[in-house]
Amino acid sequence: MCWGEPELETEKHHATSPDLDLADRRRLPRFKVEVKIGVHSRTCGLLKGHTVDISESGISAILKMEVPVGELVELEFVLPFGPVTAYAMVRQKNAFRYGFHFVEFNSAKEKEVVQATCRQLSVEQSLLGPP
Repeated sequence: MCWGEPELETEKHHATSPDLDLADRRRLPRFKVEVKIGVHSRTCGLLKGHTVDISESGISAILKMEVPVGELVELEFVLPFGPVTAYAMVRQKNAFRYGFHFVEFNSAKEKEVVQATCRQLSVEQSLLGPP
């Protein structure tokens, strides 16, 4: 799947199925943030991309190569409050957009960086109002 294999029909339907719309069921809000991200995959090596949004429980990113859903990966990215290295599970895929669920941070400080960034983005994005 790392070399651009075609997407299976079932994957397309799964990713866009209305009954699987996670936005309505999320416990934690997501905030738009675009930073560079490195994804270390056991099956695909180092992949580079950029983030789309973040919450305290996960992050989404655009990648140019495919990563298998269900794989545990290591993420590296830099937020306004500092660098973050975290282990995450690939939870979903929609075209080139991937959803990662944080499993473990390298340190408590990195978890605090994510939380502080989400708090700041919450304030900034609430001032902007709806898109």
